Amino acid sequence: MSFVQDHVRRIDAQLDRLQLSSYHSAPASPVFRTASDEHRPLPDQSEQAQTLSRITELQKVIKSLSTASSSQSLLRTPQLQWLLEQAKLSPPSSISIDDDSTGDFYAHSLEWLLVSKAATQTYGLILNTLLEQTIPLSNDIWYWDEVLGSYAYSGLYTFQTSPLRFWVWSQDIYGDAKTRLDSLRSRGEGERSRNRSLADRWRQFYGLVKDSIRDRSIADIQLKAMSPITRCRAEARSKQKQLKRLRELSACGLGMLMDEALTLDTDDEGSVSSRDRSDTNEKAEWKSIVAKSVALMETVLRSVTTHETGISEFEEAVFVSIDEDPEIIHTETEGPSSRPAVLAGKLREILAVHLPGHVAASNELARQYGKPSIITRYWLPGIVLLLSSGTLLRIFFNRQAEIVAWIRDLGVTTGDFWYNWVVEPIKKVIGTIRHDKDSEIAIMSKESLQGDRASLERMVVDFAVDNSSKPNGAPLSEVEIEQVRAKVREGDLTPVLKAYERDLRKPFMGTIRGDLVRALLIQVQKTKVDVEVAVGGIDALLKSQELVFGFVGLTPGLLVCFGMFRWLSTALGGRSGKGKGQRKGRMVRVLRNIDRILTASTPSNNGMLSYKDHGLLLCEVHVLRQNGQQVLPGEINREFLEEINDLVDIRTGVERQLKVVERIRWAYTKWLY
Repeated sequence: MSFVQDHVRRIDAQLDRLQLSSYHSAPASPVFRTASDEHRPLPDQSEQAQTLSRITELQKVIKSLSTASSSQSLLRTPQLQWLLEQAKLSPPSSISIDDDSTGDFYAHSLEWLLVSKAATQTYGLILNTLLEQTIPLSNDIWYWDEVLGSYAYSGLYTFQTSPLRFWVWSQDIYGDAKTRLDSLRSRGEGERSRNRSLADRWRQFYGLVKDSIRDRSIADIQLKAMSPITRCRAEARSKQKQLKRLRELSACGLGMLMDEALTLDTDDEGSVSSRDRSDTNEKAEWKSIVAKSVALMETVLRSVTTHETGISEFEEAVFVSIDEDPEIIHTETEGPSSRPAVLAGKLREILAVHLPGHVAASNELARQYGKPSIITRYWLPGIVLLLSSGTLLRIFFNRQAEIVAWIRDLGVTTGDFWYNWVVEPIKKVIGTIRHDKDSEIAIMSKESLQGDRASLERMVVDFAVDNSSKPNGAPLSEVEIEQVRAKVREGDLTPVLKAYERDLRKPFMGTIRGDLVRALLIQVQKTKVDVEVAVGGIDALLKSQELVFGFVGLTPGLLVCFGMFRWLSTALGGRSGKGKGQRKGRMVRVLRNIDRILTASTPSNNGMLSYKDHGLLLCEVHVLRQNGQQVLPGEINREFLEEINDLVDIRTGVERQLKVVERIRWAYTKWLY
């Protein structure tokens, strides 16, 4: 929603309050007749039914024109034209308002309300049109600034427009040569030229073309003193000047309509308090304001595209045209009783003629003085692409199988990457969270250490039993065997080490008996068990950090996917991907433009902005509001709209408007920077 829709809603609400005020002051019901009215005949029932039917039709049209009856404040132009046709307002000559006829009084009041609401809708359409035609001019002006700001860009512009300039020059030469040929034929040489051969006639025309080129070169000898880049820079400077003038005139018309049209300042009771108050009759005053507003809209649309005039001349011409409007003079002298049909006709003319004419004229001026078309700017890359299209197609056709294989391999690789590096790690992480046995990290199996430890225990016990150290050679008891087992579980191999030390004194005998070899093998088994115990500790450490390792394995796949999705969103959806950052930057630049407009303005005696400055301010505020809806959150945006309303209220003065700009900068820094 733009400020135009808010403004239209506000005016529509003011019209409703005025209608309620006139309803309370309407004449009494015709059922109650006084003694002085007894000689008058009762109205015919058919006339009453016709009046009631007329009132019902007017109420339906008014409801369709009201902003409160639909979610959209502004109607489309064809719909508004159709509603005005459906109203079927009577021509002024056939209207006769009898103050004692309540039905005629209400019908006439409804006609004025209908015309006023239609004027409000037309007013909103015109404001939107002026905004849509004025705001894009800034982009063209920035383009010419870029061209004039660098000789490299000036040279590029010269090269881009060289075919167009050559075409215009060729057309001039051809036209001049054709004019000379027609002149020769008119002087009696046509019969002789027809008797000549085709080669002679072509040689004659070629000579005329050379003469035209020579004469044109002599005429343009002063221009040859300047380089082509200098001439193009002068052309760009002239076009930029025309665009600035057009933007200023459009902004002036916009500000004039906002300040002067439909200024129905009503209080809570519905009375009018307009700045142009000249009539004490409040009922007639707001109708006169509507009539003047319609004339103002028509005059602004007809005059805003005359870019040869200055701002002061434009303002003076508009107000003089309104003061000399015969319909306004007729309304002020004879009263507004018979004006609804005339105003409805003017509104239809505005919608059917002036508004499309203004759009066409503005587009033509923007095309004439704006930046060159896409074809003009990119004709060289287009020609290169066109000339190389055959080679490119030939390459694609010859390598069609390879390209299809590349695309297929790319799809398979993408699918494998997604499954192996994203899906599988996610499954493992989920299994770790659920303590799934298949997802546990382990360097060795769970039963390996227990088996090796039991084997070591049996080997030591057997060795101790076979090499008992008792003096009488008696075998070890069960208690002693349990003690040996307990020491082995704790890592103590004392019986084996003692036998090993004894056999080392006589290694040959120990080797023959086999005790030394058994002791060595038992120690090898002990080393294996110690290694497995250490590995088991590492397994326990890995198991405690199993979830961490799962996320570490998942991270590369997620990073690659995030990078790819981010690149695709930026490449394919560049407008939406970069949109928010670009809108923030544009909001900052718009605030800078608003500050420049307010600082460089020349306020009137009461401290208010001129029409031109007000129109430029409204254009920038419109852009600021549209970008703010995309950047700011809901609640913050509602507060931001309050700041916007304070900013466009020129009655507060320039100083307070500058304070509002400063408040926006520090209050919304979080979302703007």
